[in-house]
Amino acid sequence: MWKVLVAVDGSERSLDAVRHVIDWARHGLRLQVVLAHVQEPATLYELVTVRDPERIAAASLEAGEHLLAPARALLEAAHIPCSTEVAVGDAATVLPDMAEALEVQAVVLGAQGHGALEGVLVGSVSQAVARASRVPVTLVKHPEPADEALDEAAAEAADD
Repeated sequence: MWKVLVAVDGSERSLDAVRHVIDWARHGLRLQVVLAHVQEPATLYELVTVRDPERIAAASLEAGEHLLAPARALLEAAHIPCSTEVAVGDAATVLPDMAEALEVQAVVLGAQGHGALEGVLVGSVSQAVARASRVPVTLVKHPEPADEALDEAAAEAADD
């Protein structure tokens, strides 16, 4: 069984990564999936106003689990075993460390689809994770509407 870490941030792009892993399973790959979410550290305002580190940590964990719920539902519907991990910090740094600590064989992330120049100027968590990871990283691009139409046409042609 292949253990795969899928980074989920609550966006549709991260759910694309989950769907990609489900597609791997449909093609016969036996998987154990770890859904991972990295929360931003508390702001100075939160630290000053709440003044309870345990309460802040609990809120971060709860928010992370809430963001993982749609991804977990997709995997459960596909009968793919999964667990969840929520951490606090910089996702670009935490995800490769998490992958190593959990001894996964691969990392899968949704990609923003930035071009090379824009990626350099803007920066990208997915690019940073790909560079820092010691295991293979799969970046899943969000399908463009034209791509979805082509996929549907190809599926219809295959059915004929």
